[in-house]
Parts: sequence; C-alpha cells; structure tokens
Amino acid sequence: MTQSASQAWAFYREVAAAKTLWTVEDDVGYPAPKTAEGRRAQPFWSSQSRAAKVVAEVPAYAAFSPVAIPWDRFCETWVPDLMQDGLLVGVNWSGPRATGFDMEPEELKRNVQALIEDPKLRAPSA
Repeated sequence: MTQSASQAWAFYREVAAAKTLWTVEDDVGYPAPKTAEGRRAQPFWSSQSRAAKVVAEVPAYAAFSPVAIPWDRFCETWVPDLMQDGLLVGVNWSGPRATGFDMEPEELKRNVQALIEDPKLRAPSA
C-alpha cells in the first residue's frame, strides 16, 4: 500500500469512528491550493491533532486554525459546495509541504459512509 493510500485508509477509519473531520481556516477562509495536476484541493484531516501538526509545522499554514466539521454537516453541506466549486478533497495531508492524497468529494463521502454503515470493515486487513 502506498503512503497516500495508507493515509486515505487511516482517514476513512478515523472519520467513520469519530463522525467528525477537520479542516483549517483563517480570517479569509479555507485554503485550496493547486495540486500538481492544476486542480484546487481543500485539505481535511481525520483528527484535530493531525490538522494542528500541519498548522504548527508548515509555514504556509501558520495563520490557520483547526475547525471541526460533523460528518452529517460535511455530507449535507460541504460535499455539494465542494463539488459545485470543482474542488478536490485532500485527505490527511502531511509533511513539510502539506501534501498527500486528493480525491473527489463524493468518493470520500462514499468510502467513509461505507465504514460507518458496516463497522466490521474498519478493522485493518491482515
């Protein structure tokens, strides 16, 4: 499993268990930097500590603060808005440049929802 796939799987499991995900915001709003492919992606993390680590360690995110989003609100409000704006979702970005796996918002919603509906799927495979 690649590092990005591992981060995505951790994201799905942790969000399904907590039914909360995290992003960051500053006085202007939420970041949505361009990906290597030229599309914009808004980062989300599966825990406050993951989001706070990026804020603490990545200079470009120093002015941001972690914000909790309940899973139901993410599905009902955020996913449609992200899709309308043509944004990807970045999951558990990390490292010195805060990068990682990006996907369509609907794909993230589908994957997490599957784990919420069937908790047996959350167990790591052997």
